[in-house]
Amino acid sequence: MENVKLIATDMDSTLLTSTSELPPDFERYVLKLRELGVDFAIASGRPLYTLSDIFSNLKEDMVFICDNGGLVSYKGKILFNSLIDVSAYQKMIRFVEDETDGVAILCGLDSAYISKKNEQYKSFLYTYYTKITVVEDMRKLAVKADKFTIYFPGAGSKAHYDRIFKPQFVKEFSVVISGTLWIDIMNKGIDKGKAMKRLGDYMHIDSSQMMAFGDTYNDAEMLQSVKYSYIVANASEGMKQYANYITASNDDYGVIKIVEELIRRKERRA
Repeated sequence: MENVKLIATDMDSTLLTSTSELPPDFERYVLKLRELGVDFAIASGRPLYTLSDIFSNLKEDMVFICDNGGLVSYKGKILFNSLIDVSAYQKMIRFVEDETDGVAILCGLDSAYISKKNEQYKSFLYTYYTKITVVEDMRKLAVKADKFTIYFPGAGSKAHYDRIFKPQFVKEFSVVISGTLWIDIMNKGIDKGKAMKRLGDYMHIDSSQMMAFGDTYNDAEMLQSVKYSYIVANASEGMKQYANYITASNDDYGVIKIVEELIRRKERRA
């Protein structure tokens, strides 16, 4: 563990508590890790502007894997992003609006876009998208976007994935379940694990020097891409196969417990 140089963690139900709060003294841990030569990454389905707002005091010190790997930012510098073709996401919008009961969200680089008919969900969605643009007709959008999200107010994302979205889109795109309320679609080959590989190449480190934390299906590739892979105790059923270790739940600050252990080991070795 003493050789770890990059830590990445999912946000919801992993780093954040059930009430969406960061662990106490989170900033102090990030800065201490930096002193010890360890970079800290947030690996999330949320966009860069949301993560920059949440971690405004740390955004020049942190790494952000945004939109499930659709964009990677290293301490304020964008290393990578993968834009979905306009005609492709317009097809997704039509499918969601015509064939499902989900809420279509286009994740543009500068804002999330929702239809006026779904404006009732705007206040809830602000937790995840701090910039939201309401439009009359989603089908006419032609903006730069790296992720398309379907929100299910009644939950059941896995059932929708298995029955509808996997057979419809998985051959051409990366399609992942991001908790009970969400399905995310990115370009083929985009996931958090590939983002870790890109960071490793940029930082000149390999998987044996990486640690990652997750709780659900969109974290699987990230967990498989590193040596020190942890799921939290509250992880989704079936996630044990993707991780080498288990830590305490998000409400018991499982991520921070391992971070504290890493800091102690690094300090003893120094």
